Amino acid sequence: MSTAVSRDQVESLVRSIILRQMNGQASANGHAPANGHAREAAYRPKLLVNISARHCHLTQEAVDVLFGRGYQLTAMKRLYQDTDFAANETVAVVGTRQRMIPGVRILGPCRKFSQVELAFTDSISLGIDVPVRLSGDIEGTPGCILIGPKGSLVLDKGVIRAERHVHMGPRDAEHYGVKHLDRMNMRVESPCPSTLEGLLVRTHPDWKLEVHIDTDEANACDLAHASNVILTKA
Repeated sequence: MSTAVSRDQVESLVRSIILRQMNGQASANGHAPANGHAREAAYRPKLLVNISARHCHLTQEAVDVLFGRGYQLTAMKRLYQDTDFAANETVAVVGTRQRMIPGVRILGPCRKFSQVELAFTDSISLGIDVPVRLSGDIEGTPGCILIGPKGSLVLDKGVIRAERHVHMGPRDAEHYGVKHLDRMNMRVESPCPSTLEGLLVRTHPDWKLEVHIDTDEANACDLAHASNVILTKA
């Protein structure tokens, strides 16, 4: 003998089965659905770690001096964050020892301040005592000389070693349980396993999840041969 089942009963039964399956998967992975939302439980951040090699940011006034009045930077390639690009143009950076690093890439677009970002070994070569600073925090920092094809420019400040940091959007910040200017640690599993501590969290609605470390840090942990990278709240 068969019994008629209403559409509402069928839908209720299907929902019950799906919820049980999802809860079982979440328990197996050690992650329960956040606030009961299966959609959030399925979210997996796409973590990218990029090596930030020596580069500079310039004002339009600085570009005018170095490349000629009214000159506009041209994009060689877009960077991972959609707002930025690596320019075709480069400059030479001269330090206090009269030593020079040629071919330092400019990143665009132009900014309201000029800033040169070097690794520690770069600063040693140039003879500049470079502090670790958040990008844009250039008060009290040393300067340098920039040389372009049309002129040279003396910067009285703006040379830094960029503080290791992670860019992320709101959804990634929620996933990791962090907010703007919090700190995180990054474990690099490689032939030289290392944990980089104190990455500064920087959030913006338009940013994608991306860690920036300099060439010295990347070489120290052998990032090029890493098998896994794990980001955790400090």
